[in-house]
Amino acid sequence: MSGVPSGYENSPSDARRRTRRSGHLDSGLPHTVLHSHGVRVSHQLLSLSHRPILTPMVEQDSFPEGQRENRGGGSKDASPAVGVRSLNTEVENVELSVEGTMPEWLRGTLLRNGPAKFDFDEQTVNHWFDGHAMLHKFEITADGVTYTNRFLESNAHTEAERDGRLSYGEFATDPCRDLFERAFVLFSPPEPTDNAVVNIDRHADRFRAMTESPMPVEFDPETLETLGPFEFDDDISGRLTTAHPHRDFERDVTINYVTQFGRTSRYLVYELDDEDTSREPIGSVEVDKPAYMHSFGMTDRYLILAEFPLVVNPLRLRFSSKPFIQNYEWKPDRPVRFNVVDRETGDVVTRLETDAFFAFHHVNAFEKDDEIVVDIQVYPDASIIDRLYLDDFRSSNPGFPELAESELRRYWLPVDGGEVSQRTLYEGAFDLPNIHYEEYNTREYDYAYGVSVHDDSPGGFLNQLVKVDVTSETATTWYQDGAYPGEPIFVPDPDADQEDDGVVLSVVLDAESERSFLLILDARTFDEIGRAEVPHAIPFGLHGQFARHL
Repeated sequence: MSGVPSGYENSPSDARRRTRRSGHLDSGLPHTVLHSHGVRVSHQLLSLSHRPILTPMVEQDSFPEGQRENRGGGSKDASPAVGVRSLNTEVENVELSVEGTMPEWLRGTLLRNGPAKFDFDEQTVNHWFDGHAMLHKFEITADGVTYTNRFLESNAHTEAERDGRLSYGEFATDPCRDLFERAFVLFSPPEPTDNAVVNIDRHADRFRAMTESPMPVEFDPETLETLGPFEFDDDISGRLTTAHPHRDFERDVTINYVTQFGRTSRYLVYELDDEDTSREPIGSVEVDKPAYMHSFGMTDRYLILAEFPLVVNPLRLRFSSKPFIQNYEWKPDRPVRFNVVDRETGDVVTRLETDAFFAFHHVNAFEKDDEIVVDIQVYPDASIIDRLYLDDFRSSNPGFPELAESELRRYWLPVDGGEVSQRTLYEGAFDLPNIHYEEYNTREYDYAYGVSVHDDSPGGFLNQLVKVDVTSETATTWYQDGAYPGEPIFVPDPDADQEDDGVVLSVVLDAESERSFLLILDARTFDEIGRAEVPHAIPFGLHGQFARHL
């Protein structure tokens, strides 16, 4: 995710907010610790205390109709600030203590990406999204679960470690500059960062860490060693992209877009074949003030670019001395514009408008009759970005009221033009969504998984997992006091005959014990079936994926 600014007109902070409508570590096995300066030192594993914390299930009828909840012990007052502390320790192939059971079919690797280094010798970054990327690997075998973590050795990270401060501009933090450098930057803006902190993508057998600058970084999924920039063999340019490309599994292509800033700016959509490194343009959408779009939607025939009214003047961006996102302005009177692009011809088949809202993540989209159905997690405005600055996040009593104002919403877009309609599918905080992607992306579906906020902690950070039945509009949750789960990853049972046959994996931070664990839920019941405890606290991550075979 590449906070919104202070000191500009109509910043999200000042925007009017609307109320929601309706194996075992004491075994003595050797492992390796990789310290942040890159030196590997072999150690014997020390015994780690481990208390049983499998959560009991609370009966169905104890909660509102359509909801169930699993609940565990812990302190509700445990601060989420633990999740934005720097993690400087790297470990390799640590055998984790596992409680509960794992399905015999669950074999493979969970790869995660997210910020882990916020504090350097001479500078602390401003925003959660600015932390430097760390990769995490949970390998699940018949023998148990092992864990490895390693910094992504991007140019941005290597130079910051060397100099003690940033050399590249991040989402909401720019390098520290003296007076001469501040004047020079007006004529030569900082290079976009290759701190690929947001997501992980697979191109054939190559794995890439991704961020919102179009500079993915390749890494070895076995060792997490950084291999270098993933180079494209084409002349497509652009400063901004999304770290959420879509996959067409039938054609083995990846679809994404780049924003090209200029006198006339445009969103250029393209596809990338698994057998090639040359991106093939599909089409483009011209725009006067480009919007900040973290993701987009896709159906069998169409791409949906939802332009939220968080927009930038390209000239302001070109000559600004502010961090990237602080050049964007929230325009509450400007509607959201859905640009619908034909995947075959590249033509813009329709542009439809609706009332202003903001979102990070599309959930799914599909065609039904003469309409496109778009499911998306929405916020009333973009002030959530402001709330994720570290000054607030690390305060003694951080609050996140914007999360409680978010919801999962469905839009119906008439392809031939007409009025956009909408309906709330889940009236509660909902973000970091996931579905049974390979089988149900671009298709009508029943289940969406995400992170949410428990009713007992209004204004709190994301502290529960939720499974939403988008057809019946009911929800099932998993919650543990003092715990903060990350993005839920759905892994299907290879012999599944139902959409939700499988498990949900989530990396959870127990803020009270300052340790993280890999949580395994039965996706159908949302009951906890196992967990594997990590020897340290993993900072709040962003996205990742599960691979049966590397």
